Amino acid sequence: MQKKIKHLFSIAALLAANLLFTTNLAAQAGEQPLAHRAGIVLEEFVYTKADFPQSHSATILELEGGELLCAFFGGTRERHPDVEIRVTRKQPGGNWTAPVSVADGVQPKGDRLPTWNPVLFQPRGGDVMLFYKVGPSPSEWWGMLKTSSDGGRTWSKAQKLEGKAIGPVKNKPIQLEDGTILSSSSTEGKGGWRVHVERSTDGGKSWDIIGPINNPDKLGAIQPTLLTHPDGRIQMLCRTRSEVESISQSWSEDGGLTWSEMKTTELPNNNSGIDAVTLQDGRHLLVYNHSTRAQKGMGHKGRGVLNVAISKDGKTWDAALVLDYLDEPEKQFSYPSVIQTTDGLVHIVYTWHRTRIKHVVIDPNQLDTYPIENGKWPAEKIPLITSLEQ
Repeated sequence: MQKKIKHLFSIAALLAANLLFTTNLAAQAGEQPLAHRAGIVLEEFVYTKADFPQSHSATILELEGGELLCAFFGGTRERHPDVEIRVTRKQPGGNWTAPVSVADGVQPKGDRLPTWNPVLFQPRGGDVMLFYKVGPSPSEWWGMLKTSSDGGRTWSKAQKLEGKAIGPVKNKPIQLEDGTILSSSSTEGKGGWRVHVERSTDGGKSWDIIGPINNPDKLGAIQPTLLTHPDGRIQMLCRTRSEVESISQSWSEDGGLTWSEMKTTELPNNNSGIDAVTLQDGRHLLVYNHSTRAQKGMGHKGRGVLNVAISKDGKTWDAALVLDYLDEPEKQFSYPSVIQTTDGLVHIVYTWHRTRIKHVVIDPNQLDTYPIENGKWPAEKIPLITSLEQ
C-alpha cells in the first residue's frame, strides 16, 4: 500500500510539473498546450543553458531516496579534445542542478583527448560507477572508470580498465540474482563491428571477456542493451550498420556465458543507439528510432523520430509512444538511456538536437499500445507529433 501511495504521489507531482512545462512552451509559441499523450507524466530539459555548445550520449541512474543522477558528454562538438563528462542531479520534486565536469581526457604528459559515452551503474551494496571512454575515435578509445561513495557528489581518481575490458560501450550493465554483472560492450575498427560481453562475479573488480558474439562479415553490430526473462534467458538487442537496417538480437540461456547466433529482428534501425529495460511486471520497454538511415521524412540520418515500444516476450512488439519528431536537416533525437525507478515510473534521457539533453517520465501502466506488424509503425493509431519546444 505504501508503495502504491508513493507511486501516486510521484505521478501527481510530475503531472503538475509537466503541465507547467507544456503550458509555458505553448505560451512561448502562441499556441494551446500539447494534446495529452497517454503515459507521459513529465517532459523537461536536463539543462537549458551551459558553457558548452553541444552534448550527447546521456545516461541516468536512480540513487537512494529517489534522487536521479544524469551524465553525458559535452563540449565544442563530438571528437573535440575539450569534450568532458558532465554530471547533473535531481532531488524528488526538484530541478536538475547545473551540469559540472567530473572527467576529462587530459593525459599524463598534458595533451588532451575527447571523452565519450558515459554509463552510470551501481551494483547492489556497492559504490556508484561511472564508466566512460577516452581516445581520438571509437576505433581507438579505451575504457575508464571512476567511482563515488556519496552518490556522485565526489569521485575517485580515474583508472583505466585492465586487460581488454573497455566497459559498457553505451548502455547500462545488468546484475543477475546471483550477483553476476553483465556489461554489454562492443568494438569498432579494422576487425569490423563486433559485440561482446564483459562479465564480473566480484562486484566489478575484474572482468571476463565473452565474444565476439556476432560475425561482423555477416552482421555488423555495436552498443548492445540487455533484457532479462522469467525463465532465466537474457536477450541482447543491438544497433547495426546502415546496410542491415534492423535491430539485431542474440540470446543466452546460461547467465551470459554463451550466446546464440546474432540475427535481425523486424524492428528497423538507422545505425543509431538504442536502449531497453525489463520492467517490474516482466514486460520489456524499448526506446529507439523507428526508421532506417535513408528513410525519407525521418530527419537527420533517420534520427528525426524517437519511439517507445513494449513487448511481453521480447519478440513481438507493440507501439507505445512517439517521444519526438522533426523532419529537418541536422536536427535529431538520439542515443536514449532508460531506467525504471523504484516507484514504477520509467525515466528516459536522450540527445535533443545535440544542444540539450531531454528527460521524459512515463507511467508504463498508462500506455495505449498497438501492434507493430511487419516492422511498420502504426502511424494511424500513434501519429508522428512535432513537439512545441523544437
